[in-house]
Amino acid sequence: MKTILTGIRSNSILTLGNYLGALLPMVRLANEHSKDYNVNIFVPDLHSIISEVDGDLRENTIRTLKYYLAAGLQINENVHIYRQSRVPAHSELCWILDCVATMGETSRMIQFKEKSKGQESCNVGIFNYPILMAADILLYDATYVPIGEDQFQHIELTRNLAMRVNHKYGDIFTVPVSTAEQVKFMEIDNGIRIRDLLNPEKKMSKSTKAENSKIMLDDAPEVAAKKIMSATTDSLGKIKFDMWAQPGISNLLQIEALVNNVPLQDVISTWAGETRYGDLKKKVAESVSTMLADFQANLETISDEQVISLLEKGEAYANVVANEKLHEVQQAFQLR
Repeated sequence: MKTILTGIRSNSILTLGNYLGALLPMVRLANEHSKDYNVNIFVPDLHSIISEVDGDLRENTIRTLKYYLAAGLQINENVHIYRQSRVPAHSELCWILDCVATMGETSRMIQFKEKSKGQESCNVGIFNYPILMAADILLYDATYVPIGEDQFQHIELTRNLAMRVNHKYGDIFTVPVSTAEQVKFMEIDNGIRIRDLLNPEKKMSKSTKAENSKIMLDDAPEVAAKKIMSATTDSLGKIKFDMWAQPGISNLLQIEALVNNVPLQDVISTWAGETRYGDLKKKVAESVSTMLADFQANLETISDEQVISLLEKGEAYANVVANEKLHEVQQAFQLR
């Protein structure tokens, strides 16, 4: 069986952008494909510590996995959840891949440039984490890795590393499909990127200090509605989907479509020719409020014990699969 793999960092409470752009699409894919694919959903807690953790990392990890279940993830024998740090093969393969990758490749990563910009120095983890991400993927022979557009470059790096190792040592790694094929498999037109409500030129980020710029999954529905109503738009006076000319309006249209699980084009058609931005904001605010209320009610029904039990099963599986692949790599590099 082919493998689908994904993960979301647990360094803080997730935003609506994380939910709509990463978590919810993964839940839908898992539920649709778990009869025919292995589905690995892990919390990359080692990735989480490259930046400041908001709260307790262990609690954040459990909460993040609760989010998947509250969003409707159906667990069966082909769906595996686990913590990255509980599978030591991730770290060991990362070091081996460090010795395959080049400084030029990793220094060209846009994420590294953005996170290190303006700093006198940054931790090595920020520079190195695309290599750990490659290890996360290649240990499980993952074909599909649902991601946002900000991670496309890392998938291409993973593919390059896999092909480099395979060329020298034989067919050790499954090479993930290209980013274009990843997007096609996710059945979306492009990587989903929910924008900052106050500065729609940027993506919505949990690390942004301005509270009204982001909707958190623990926001009260009425608080989220107020944030939508105060979202930055423009002065053009027309409701049109154009991420370059009208990113604020386009972001609201995108949120409306994703929250209601309807095609974006349907929402665009509904609002075509309309000019009253307030009406659009009110409709999106109502949709987001309803979604958050339902999601938070589901979240309350899931216990820590339920999640830990699923983790123990998933980590037992992950260690067996990862250790087998790691041993194969170690033999190729004459370490075993």
